[in-house]
Amino acid sequence: MIALVASGMAKFAAYHSAGQSMTDLIAQLPQSIQIIFGFSGFDLSQASGFYGVLFIYIALMATVHAVLLGTDIISKEERDKTSEFLFVKPISRRKIITAKLLAGLLNIVALNLITLLSSLYFVNYFGKATSLNQDVEILMGGLLFLQLLFFFSGTAIAGASKKPKRSASIATSVLLFTFILSFLTNINQSLTDLKYLTPFKYFDAKTLMAAGRLDPIYLAGSLVLIVILATVTYVTYTDRDLNI
Repeated sequence: MIALVASGMAKFAAYHSAGQSMTDLIAQLPQSIQIIFGFSGFDLSQASGFYGVLFIYIALMATVHAVLLGTDIISKEERDKTSEFLFVKPISRRKIITAKLLAGLLNIVALNLITLLSSLYFVNYFGKATSLNQDVEILMGGLLFLQLLFFFSGTAIAGASKKPKRSASIATSVLLFTFILSFLTNINQSLTDLKYLTPFKYFDAKTLMAAGRLDPIYLAGSLVLIVILATVTYVTYTDRDLNI
């Protein structure tokens, strides 16, 4: 993640040195192409705008990590045939799942903090003229909720799946579907109402940076979804037979 942020913001120097010519060149691209590459609505001559574009790729990397971590941390015992070693111990299955979830959350928070610190450093280093700490902090707050949503999506899918080897592919398919859907809602205005089906629109970089805060409605909805998905994880995994 450090390498992604560093290399991404290093490219800002090249765009910035090109001046108005680069901005004009991007403006000539079709609107659909600008949306696909994340350029739409951002001024790439500014560090804040460039980081807004970069955030799309940061979010994709972080959510892929989160959803795979969620599926793997639950299904790995069955996949690796270690269920009979772990679950015969005098510890309840609920306690084991809780420990697994806490370990996963620690990984997610660590990645988010690393992304936050590296972003603060490189954005301000290449931005120079303006402090963008508030924008970065707001985006990282949104990223954390995205990570949690997809982490618990992964655990819920793995908990409900009777075929642990397939849970990762199902979870990543759900993630990619919601990611693509966020682009489709931008391209086609008639699909705007579908934005409620994709968490990537809940924490859209352009919206967050313009508002200067997280949307309380999306925030509350995300918390409700996280609780539901965590409950599904506990209920489905504790009540089903394990593949040993």
